Amino acid sequence: MLLSNFSGKEFEAGCDEAGRGCLAGPVFAAAVILPKDYSNELIDDSKKLTKKRREALANIIEKDALDFAVCFCSQQEIDDINILNASFLAMHRAVDELDIKPEHLLIDGNRFNAYKEMPFDCIIKGDGKYVSIAAASILAKVYRDQYMEQLAKQFPVYYWEKNKGYPTKQHREAIKQNGETTHHRLSFQLLKPHQKTLF
Repeated sequence: MLLSNFSGKEFEAGCDEAGRGCLAGPVFAAAVILPKDYSNELIDDSKKLTKKRREALANIIEKDALDFAVCFCSQQEIDDINILNASFLAMHRAVDELDIKPEHLLIDGNRFNAYKEMPFDCIIKGDGKYVSIAAASILAKVYRDQYMEQLAKQFPVYYWEKNKGYPTKQHREAIKQNGETTHHRLSFQLLKPHQKTLF
């Protein structure tokens, strides 16, 4: 069972992102405020859950949360400010979209850019320790996956409905054969060094 609260504050928002390691598409982030003593033994780090379980839990989280928001930074923004800063900015945007002002932020990871002087703590592997961060990881992942599945309909040769933009062998081969799109992160190494680049 994941821990329900870190700070003791009533309105503590868990924050996490999805899509940092992708070659294409935005990075998504979610902020979730759950009731202080909330528990749900099914909620866990999104990476440990099946797609079906994540989607079912996303509906439960949205219903049970006191407040939640999901936002993103585009691939152009990632190229402009780098993926780490884009991940922080996506989190800032999610927090800003909350109707309830958080009294404390719980951030998955070991780094964060402070936002509007809100107190925060970074929790390494927090999505496997605190339920609010795990809930944020689930929403960010579900929303991003759905975005990439829709985008795949316009660009079927890259198989984004399967790889979600991550650097699979199939995705890299598709880039090698077809070149990059406006949705690819040009600041990333799209092809491995031994692959012939088309751009």
